This record gives sequence, structure tokens and C-alpha cells, in this order.
Amino acid sequence: MSSPDDRTRLGTVDPATPSIARVYDYALGGKDWFEIDRQVFEHMKTVVPHQDDVGTANRRWLERVVRYLTRSAGIDQILDLGSGLPTRKNTHEVAQELGAEVVVVYVDNDPVCVARGRELLEANDCTHFLDLDLTQPDAVLDDPAVNRYLDLDRPLLLMQCGTLHHIDDDGDPAGIMRRYIDRLASGSYVMISHFFDPGEVDEQLHTLARRAERALNEEGLGTGRWRTRGEIEAFFDGLEILPPGLVQLDDWWPGGPALRTRWPEEHLIIGGVGRKP
Repeated sequence: MSSPDDRTRLGTVDPATPSIARVYDYALGGKDWFEIDRQVFEHMKTVVPHQDDVGTANRRWLERVVRYLTRSAGIDQILDLGSGLPTRKNTHEVAQELGAEVVVVYVDNDPVCVARGRELLEANDCTHFLDLDLTQPDAVLDDPAVNRYLDLDRPLLLMQCGTLHHIDDDGDPAGIMRRYIDRLASGSYVMISHFFDPGEVDEQLHTLARRAERALNEEGLGTGRWRTRGEIEAFFDGLEILPPGLVQLDDWWPGGPALRTRWPEEHLIIGGVGRKP
């Protein structure tokens, strides 16, 4: 863990208030977290003890999608929203691993993310980190720096990986996504992963999802929604969802057969990729 002095100098940070990005950083084995962030995640693990495996599955899925879209679908520019703190295999490292000149713009408004992202992720002229709020689509897409680095008249990949479940219903996440999608060029792709509540389809997993939501939202971080399939599908409105559809993350074109049975909490996150006609 970084010392508080090292991390508070990165921005205006309240060490007594947990941060989404720092909680995820702790979960993924990072170092840019405070004790309150550790406490939130460890409390959550009393309900979903394998939640760190969920985070790992999300990163594996991110890598597979980015590789496919940059190598096979011809995407050469990426807008990674709510990218969080630098971790293993960051978006630009995957997109540029074959030397391709894929432009990656990271967006986050957590002060630690912005400072650490600019320090560690802006590795070349094709990689940039901007201090913007993903819940304000027009402000993001009208930002001069975004338009300097990305050509919004051409197809791009817009990433919402583990972000929308931290926007409460009154924040209108479906409306936010409609605005982004409306402004994307034809041929653009959108990738979304989100905490999932299967409802009556699986009563045991539904109960676990509700308990996990209480542990994260009401008793810990203060945000976090496990939504139904229909609610998550609404975020893809206006897009053609690629096969195999909106599925558990390790079912999205895995690299091989499963090596173990999935933990229950790994069933409670799904993801998909949509293309704008």
C-alpha cells in the first residue's frame, strides 16, 4: 500500500471516504488505496467471498474484446470511460501490443486516478488520460482534448467496463448511454460489463445479488446496483449486439475450456458488445 502522504499529494483526497477506483485497485492487488477502501472490499467479501475473481474475469474479458476489435474489426481509436487506476494489462497495452497505432483516451474524474493515470499510462503519443465525468456525455464528447485525440466522425470503441452499475437509477444510466450512442459514428462499438441480478430465474443467485448490493451500496461504498437482464439490455439501445450476446464474461469467446467450476458471484456479472449500424 502506498503511504498516505504519497497518495494525498496526487489530488484532493479524503482518506476516510472510500473510492470506487481505489476499492477496485485493492481487489486487483494494486497499491493505491486507503484503509477505508480495504475495509469496504473485505466487508463485501463476507457476502461474496470470491469477488476478487469477478474483477479478474472482468479484466480477462476486457482483454479479449479489445484484442478482437483492434485486430479483427479494424478499430484504431478507443474511449475508455471510468478507466480507474492503472492495473495489469491496461487498455492501451492490449490495443498496442502488436505495435499498432491505436489511440486510447482514458477518462476518469477521481483525482488519484487522474494523477496516477497520467504518470503511468501516458506511455506514448497515442495514449492520453483526461479528467472528465463519464456521466456527462456531451461534456466528454465536446471536450477539446477528446476531439484533438479522437476523430468522432470515424468508428471508435467506447468502453463502460464495470462503471454503469455505480450510477444509481436516478442518475439515468440508460439515458447517459443513449446520448453516447446517438453521437457515435456508424460502425462504432460499445462494450459494457455490469453486475447482474437474474431475478426469479435463479432464486439463490437473486438472493445473493440482493445481499451483495446491500453490502456494497448500503453498508460500504455507497454505490452499486445489481440490475436485471432487461435493465442492462436497455444500455445497448440502438446497437446490434454481437454474438454470443449479453452473457457471463467467461462465456464471451473464451480462450479455451473452463478449468474449474465458477463461483456463484461470477454468475452475477454479464457483459456484451454492440455495434452501431
